[in-house]
Amino acid sequence: MLKIDGHVHFVGDGSNGSGCWLRRNLGDRLFEPIVKSQAGIYRSSQKLGIDQAYEEKLIDLIDSSSLDAVLLLAMDYPYDQKGNNRKDEAKFYVPNDHVLHLAKKYSQIIPACSIHPARKDAVEELERCADKGAKVLKLLPNCHDVDCSDNQYRSFWEKLSKLGLPFLAHTGGEFSVPVLNKKFADPRRLRLPLECGVQVIAAHGAGRSGLLDPDYTKDLLRMMDEYSNLFTDNSALSSPNRWRTIPALLNPKIQSRVIHGSDFPIPVGGFGPWIGKLLSNSDYSESRKIKNPLERDVFIKQAVGFENSTFTRLGELIG
Repeated sequence: MLKIDGHVHFVGDGSNGSGCWLRRNLGDRLFEPIVKSQAGIYRSSQKLGIDQAYEEKLIDLIDSSSLDAVLLLAMDYPYDQKGNNRKDEAKFYVPNDHVLHLAKKYSQIIPACSIHPARKDAVEELERCADKGAKVLKLLPNCHDVDCSDNQYRSFWEKLSKLGLPFLAHTGGEFSVPVLNKKFADPRRLRLPLECGVQVIAAHGAGRSGLLDPDYTKDLLRMMDEYSNLFTDNSALSSPNRWRTIPALLNPKIQSRVIHGSDFPIPVGGFGPWIGKLLSNSDYSESRKIKNPLERDVFIKQAVGFENSTFTRLGELIG
């Protein structure tokens, strides 16, 4: 089976006609050099534009890592319940067609579409993306303002189940994208798609991002006893603000439902797991020597105790 990073974002500004869109406020401009440095495009983006620099660097990072492929995520706009676009409340946008295009261009890219179920063309767009090769649906319910258990979306989830595409849903706190409804970070809001037969991947183990966020990890683990089609991922858990979720996912009973993910280009480092005594001094020192952030995350996840099967589980789900 392929060794896959199951949670990688594309970031672009439309500079090469990709259709990507990026909003930058003052805070973003202060944080942007850190993200560009993490992605390895701090200088190249000035010459090539963010789109092209990010594309080329991502492929280089995959090829120079122990990974075979990454799941690359599109990012839809939020919509209201009547299907009206809420672009003004979005942080960034990555069209489905751009991710699908990159997947045709590179065998190292597995495409994940992003479709808000309140869109008037939601089911049609879902069918179109699946026909063009999308393997997963990705949404951030708390940032897209989607109550996934609202019965008005039942036909959307039934179509997703019929198409056999897993649903990667953000769970738990979030700070890098504007949160429109904090309640929808709760994994218990995912019951309807689960009942419709969708294979659901609850990203980040439903843990905290900020110190004041609710921690839904225990709720998620209880749901796993109830739903055999519920999975989670360990994306961003190498970061200083999410490492506390790691021990719960290391439980042997849970590991069979964990999928590896980095959340690239969110900065990856071993400091959080190290201060939490999940990473030894020698492994922390070794992780700091690894320049490739994708490979650094692989090393840290293995060092803290995630099984090798977590790297191939997504490939099993998407066939």
